[in-house]
Amino acid sequence: MDKNFLKDFPILRNTMNNRPLAYLDNSATTQKPESVVRSICGYYGGCNANPHRGVYELSVRATKVYEDARKKVAKFLNANPREIIFTKNATESLNLVAYSFGLNNLHVGDEILITIAEHHSNLVPWQRVARATGATLNYIYLSADGNLSVKEIEKKLTRRTKILAVTQISNVLGLVNDVKTLAASAHEVGAVVVVDGAQSVPHIAVDVQDLDADFLVFSGHKMLAPMGIGVLFGKKKILEEMPPFLFGGDMIEYVEEQTTTFAELPQKFEAGTQNVGGAAGLSAAIDYLRGVGFAEIERIEKDLATFAVAELKKIPYVELYGCEAENKIGIIAFNVRGVHPHDVATILDAEGVAIRAGHHCAQPLMKFLGQNATCRASFYFYNTRRDVERLIESIQKVRGVMHLA
Repeated sequence: MDKNFLKDFPILRNTMNNRPLAYLDNSATTQKPESVVRSICGYYGGCNANPHRGVYELSVRATKVYEDARKKVAKFLNANPREIIFTKNATESLNLVAYSFGLNNLHVGDEILITIAEHHSNLVPWQRVARATGATLNYIYLSADGNLSVKEIEKKLTRRTKILAVTQISNVLGLVNDVKTLAASAHEVGAVVVVDGAQSVPHIAVDVQDLDADFLVFSGHKMLAPMGIGVLFGKKKILEEMPPFLFGGDMIEYVEEQTTTFAELPQKFEAGTQNVGGAAGLSAAIDYLRGVGFAEIERIEKDLATFAVAELKKIPYVELYGCEAENKIGIIAFNVRGVHPHDVATILDAEGVAIRAGHHCAQPLMKFLGQNATCRASFYFYNTRRDVERLIESIQKVRGVMHLA
């Protein structure tokens, strides 16, 4: 590992099962650099108070930390700070859109269009909206290489489509969807575009103005920040017309016995005491990622993915999914023939190699691929070729451990 990264991530210097740790589950969550940990501790040790509520110094400091983080996220995405809503994760952000926008704008005869590769967080809420409104939920299926089928898009994106909800990068296949083109096509037919950026925002530069996304969501913990902080970007005009998602303190303008008026954006969607420490951590994470640079992040991950795929193809009993396309980041789904993915992951863990095994919260995609589950290795910029080599070496031991060699 590059010493400049290693010194910043103490956890990556740990041993697991008496072996050096090769952490390859970055699509699930990323490790945290010391600068992020310090920012969280600094907030709780120096200015912990309820933001927006008090005129005393600690509350003023807390408000500044929170609102400065919002400004930083807005600049990071090329958005207006009033268009940035803090949530606890991408899942909550998607539910906010589904409940506040979807339930109030769809009707019988309308259609919601999503892809078969969506994470459950960008699928199950739309099932709920479809059932509640009488709208129809349609799917875009994949071509042989794992990418979205152009024919499917042309056939299913129609004037009846009111919402297009699409992941920018699949959390299973690691393939990058052309969201900008999809958004342009969706807007031509009058549809609103919801982008799941949970796997894209940590790995590639994302500009919501360039994408022309109506909504975009992501989770902080997948980009070096702590768990419990997420973001919803929404176009100001749309957010202003949406009712609140949660009700309570700090999201109101005035309350009478029978009526309430609500605060302006973004407070309208941020009821109750917020995760200010998480916002401080997210702010520090953005600073760290900018220091690395997204061009460098993409270069490292592309190198690791290309190397890993080439080495995995040399193993005759390894099956790969979505590894033939060029538009791929560092996520590799695979199986070892004759061995359940959970057994593969357990054997690799004994070697100090951490991967994910299961359906990855994408069961419709698993069914489409003809699998119940897969193994998944996912890289970040702090991984190295040695991590990949250890992955390969460990996989080569799997069938022997299972007495299948």
